[in-house]
Amino acid sequence: MKTRLIVPLLAALCLAGCQRGDETQPLKLSGKLFIFNYRVSKATYNLAFDFQGKIPDGSYVEASFENPAGGEPLKITQKIFPFWEKLALESPPLRCVVKDRPYKVAVSLFGPDAKQIQTVETTVISSLDETILPKNSIVVGPAYDMNPKVFVKGGEADFSPDTDCPKA
Repeated sequence: MKTRLIVPLLAALCLAGCQRGDETQPLKLSGKLFIFNYRVSKATYNLAFDFQGKIPDGSYVEASFENPAGGEPLKITQKIFPFWEKLALESPPLRCVVKDRPYKVAVSLFGPDAKQIQTVETTVISSLDETILPKNSIVVGPAYDMNPKVFVKGGEADFSPDTDCPKA
């Protein structure tokens, strides 16, 4: 009785272990969002990817993020290590993010020989507007001291948003 149950279970485990990932599309987008950090008055794109196939040692990604303030896209390059199970990408700090507007992002995976393996294009939409962030960081330094540009003498605080953004 136990043998009848164990043999099919072992066969199923062997088949599951023998399945290969997608070598032509090794990156699978698993999450995308904007993060607004009120304390340091910073917004960033954040993307998460699962690996579906083997990534060669020495591979890297290049990401291009639409700049909400206008102008050239913001770009990053990040090396990938073969032991990673996931990939997380964060853009440089952003200004002028508008609620409910789709922003374009393109992520390209390159092998160690600089040959392109895959490109993932997507859009990221914010559920918040940048006006929730103060123009200046409310803290400064490693000890998170109060920023004198925000907290002026006499107890007054200036949490006003950035008003230098182009009108959509």
